[in-house]
Amino acid sequence: MSEEAAGAIERDVLAEGERLVGLAAAGGVPLRLLGGVAIRLRAPGGLPETLTRTYPDLDFAAGKKSTARVTAFFREAGYEAQVAFNALNGKERLLFLDDAHGRQVDVFVGTFRMSHGIPLADRLEVDSKTIPLAELLLTKLQVVELNEKDVLDVLALLYGHAPGEADGETINARRVAELCADDWGLWRTITANLAFCRERVDAYGLSGRGASELSERVDALLERLDREPKSRGWRLRAKIGERKRWYEVPEEVVGGP
Repeated sequence: MSEEAAGAIERDVLAEGERLVGLAAAGGVPLRLLGGVAIRLRAPGGLPETLTRTYPDLDFAAGKKSTARVTAFFREAGYEAQVAFNALNGKERLLFLDDAHGRQVDVFVGTFRMSHGIPLADRLEVDSKTIPLAELLLTKLQVVELNEKDVLDVLALLYGHAPGEADGETINARRVAELCADDWGLWRTITANLAFCRERVDAYGLSGRGASELSERVDALLERLDREPKSRGWRLRAKIGERKRWYEVPEEVVGGP
């Protein structure tokens, strides 16, 4: 990476996300965008204004055992490593700062882990810039208590991409269903949040056709999750239900996808 490239942090967060992905690809660093910026960049033809928001930070996924390479990459790209945090958490998560623009970069290593764990390491090669659409959706829906930005991002993703049975420009509903069918807790959170997002569709002033299509896509995902055969572990955990907490309580970290 040249000194010129290393010092050229973009003011615009979308442009900076693309810059970093391009530099990572050129350097062979296993790095893919996730979070709101990834969803915005994957939106075909843009988004209705009511489904856009500001994106203060950047979020990435990296391959397993890539901590040293990722740390060196971001330092060369002009970022400051959060040394204490990274020393404690580097096998799973890394933080870097761009002080000039007040921006944080959060890197999930191997697995996205907050309320639930979403495996990513074996799926980084599916798309060249971002994690796959299925995982983009899961990383948003796995939050036990959705906030407004999460709802916006879920609906923005579904606005531009229909559920399907493969990766690419459709949301791989088979992948979502398989992960949920093996983990009752994840299924419980994902299905509840999909239902909540469907209730919120009409709040964003979309055209009648746009709103109805969003609702249909949510329903299609729920139906696909419902008919996926459940594992024995899922069925056993389902008997316990909500009597036992089914999600993790992540440590508070500034920022988030």
